[in-house]
Amino acid sequence: MKTIKPIFLPGTDRQFTILSSQVILEGKTILIIGGGTTELANEFIVRGASQVIIIVEDNDSLLQIRFLLGNNKYISAKMMEFINTDFRDEEFDLVYAQASISNLGRNKIIKEVKRILKPKGVFCVGENVIFTQDPPKFVNDIFQSSGIIPLLKDNFLKYYTERNFDVLYQHDLSSTLKDFYKMSASLLHENIDSLSENEKSYYKKLIKKMSHESNAFLNLGGENYFGFMMLILQKAV
Repeated sequence: MKTIKPIFLPGTDRQFTILSSQVILEGKTILIIGGGTTELANEFIVRGASQVIIIVEDNDSLLQIRFLLGNNKYISAKMMEFINTDFRDEEFDLVYAQASISNLGRNKIIKEVKRILKPKGVFCVGENVIFTQDPPKFVNDIFQSSGIIPLLKDNFLKYYTERNFDVLYQHDLSSTLKDFYKMSASLLHENIDSLSENEKSYYKKLIKKMSHESNAFLNLGGENYFGFMMLILQKAV
């Protein structure tokens, strides 16, 4: 199995690695939903995808992705609402979402994904899940600060099958969260001193959020209350 560069998202590189071991990517037209995914887009191209489009909902994310991509003729980035894209019906062979759709718009996003997927197209999705309906306050604080509305782990598979997807593969990636939060804490520690005062002021909220989430998960036993699940789904015909 090929190794890939670290992916700074919940699910790390494991979601993509599992997908690439289960689904042929060569020649596929692929949509990635969400930022922080330039490395993922490059890996899709390395494995033979014909075209990759990344969509984000804010201008800062768009500018960052375009800067990182440079003049890549196989990968493009666009800004649009996830619930209402500009794409044609049945345009993509595969839609990929990693920690990017767990919010109030989830139902509408899934409906949009089904619209733009080709018949028997593949949807690979990874989401944070909670293990109980009543987690501790620090867990709710983590999700509220990020606008995340997690599904209950026991209901995760049912949610997608009820929306007329066939399940090709499922995997529990909860073990990757410890790696993700350790990576987050490490990057924060390594880079905080290199920021200018203006940059520290600009990123103050993000820095505080990353620090709080990492400390809460790693020191308060977050792994006992929430995890991360992935599914490889096929659009039912």
